[in-house]
Amino acid sequence: MAVLGAGTIGSLIIRSSVSMGFQVIGTGRSERTLERVRSVGAEPTSDNLKAVKCAELVVISVKPQHFSDLIRQIPSELWKGKTVVSVMAGVRIETLAKVIKDANLFRAMPNVNARVNMSTTALTGGEEGRDVVDTLFKNLGTNYWVTEDLMDVWTALIGSGPAFVSEIVDGLVLGAVASGMPREIAYSAVLDMLRGTAENLRHHKGHPIEVRDNVTTPAGTTIRGLKVIEERGVKAALIETIESSTRRASELGKVIDEKIRKEITEDPGS
Repeated sequence: MAVLGAGTIGSLIIRSSVSMGFQVIGTGRSERTLERVRSVGAEPTSDNLKAVKCAELVVISVKPQHFSDLIRQIPSELWKGKTVVSVMAGVRIETLAKVIKDANLFRAMPNVNARVNMSTTALTGGEEGRDVVDTLFKNLGTNYWVTEDLMDVWTALIGSGPAFVSEIVDGLVLGAVASGMPREIAYSAVLDMLRGTAENLRHHKGHPIEVRDNVTTPAGTTIRGLKVIEERGVKAALIETIESSTRRASELGKVIDEKIRKEITEDPGS
């Protein structure tokens, strides 16, 4: 298999695939990236054409704005019969199909938690090649097969989610530090609390408000803190965060689609 673009997510996919026994070739533009590919037991190259030529399964993990440059490097006939998975945010299968002809096309949206084999990955695509794609990403964590119309909001909620949660964690920890707790203790304790709360919510299976109400007592500490959350509009801010990020994912897809359509018009033989 080939992984085109060994950035953060691409390199995690490479590492996981090598551990599964895949023969992997990974591409990058800098020597640092190529060394990262080499260090996990894959073959490094800066030649995307070479990588696609020798692979049956191709993962496209470049930034969306670099996709058109990548496609110009690969003759269209080379994609035929291959299973191709894009992890580019916002780039739709319909867009991929315009330039990647006669391939089994899929989209995947993992997240950086793949680093600890706990990615939450959305997958969408056809039937041919589905089993190998499912197996590939299941080694990184948990898979959800969804319809493509959910991929933009998935990108916002789950792809960007670790960044949002990290901001919330930092705020909680800083609040504890401001109240006199050493940062190291606060940070470790918050992470343990988050893990426990996640399992509690999963086991409870009801609405999260029910767990919240189990903690809240009249005139207690929790209701005082919840009052601040309500006054500062924290929940509304989180809702707006996901909505704004979803719109950006959609915008990226439209920009790439328009760029590809323009290039196809200018170069019909591409």
